[in-house]
Amino acid sequence: MKNLLKPVQSPHLFNGISWGATALIVIVSLGFTYFRLRPAAAVAALPGETGPASGAGSVSLPAVPVAAGVDAITRQVSLDIEIPERPRYDVIEYTVGRGDSLLKIAADFDLEPETILWANADTLAGDPHSIRIGQVLRIPPVDGVYYEWQEGDTLESVAEELEADPEQILAWPGNSIDLGNPVVTPGTYVMVPGGQRASVAIYLPNVTTDSAGGAGVSACGGGATGTGFFVWPANNHFLSGNDFWGEHQGIDIAANEGAPVFAADSGVVTMSSLGWNFGYGNVVQIDHGNGFLTVYAHLSVINVGVCQNIYQGQLVGASGNTGNSFGAHLHFEIRIGGARVNPWGYLPPP
Repeated sequence: MKNLLKPVQSPHLFNGISWGATALIVIVSLGFTYFRLRPAAAVAALPGETGPASGAGSVSLPAVPVAAGVDAITRQVSLDIEIPERPRYDVIEYTVGRGDSLLKIAADFDLEPETILWANADTLAGDPHSIRIGQVLRIPPVDGVYYEWQEGDTLESVAEELEADPEQILAWPGNSIDLGNPVVTPGTYVMVPGGQRASVAIYLPNVTTDSAGGAGVSACGGGATGTGFFVWPANNHFLSGNDFWGEHQGIDIAANEGAPVFAADSGVVTMSSLGWNFGYGNVVQIDHGNGFLTVYAHLSVINVGVCQNIYQGQLVGASGNTGNSFGAHLHFEIRIGGARVNPWGYLPPP
């Protein structure tokens, strides 16, 4: 016969104990996690714990204690936000100041000097030496031609004239051309990105020993010849104005008023002329008898005459500010077969 007094274990009781143990483990785990990651305000409230001092406008988080033997990784938060520079689409004005040159202004605005020269044809007349203190120059936003629209112009005709793409003219945001009706009113200025204009600068003509005679010019025949190697024509070996570039076919060497100017190589003087001389002012030209010519411009004094033999390092004259000049300096050119070349490729290192 079965023992009716034997206790029977209820499955419900077993399940309750299991759930209780599980809840206790969860509570302990949450408590430990909270202790490790509790908010700063709660940490600050704990007795004996203080955070580092913080200055006005700064945020400091107090140190969080780490259990012994537990490695921790700390991280500093640094906000480093770079705001990109917005592109410029409009033409701005710049007032020429002391010490400026067209080359310097162009470099300051990250443009080619031709871009500024072309944009100010009415002021500079194609000659970078025409720059003067107080002039207000137009500074385009990008390299190209700032063009005044003429009666009868079309996108295609302007683009062809300036060696540009008509789509670039149409799409340039600063031009504000209606894409649905691309009509530009005559007299309106538009930017032609990448456009090119023909050179308008006037240069001193080449005069050799075989040239026909004229004012300040003579057919001198033979004479001293050069070595093919040049010395600096001034005591300074650095620039005070324009370098060699498209519309400026020489270098402007720093030289105060009256500073000596020397022959860069031996040869025969073929031009010794006072006056305007295409903007060169008082100028000397030397034929070196080997295909090279040199030019010394804006002089205050000339010490040599036409057909005179001259030798390397000999005094030619004194620097000045004559002709179309912006401050005393020596404008120096080297020409080969009549073509202007960059003097930096022929002068000794400064």
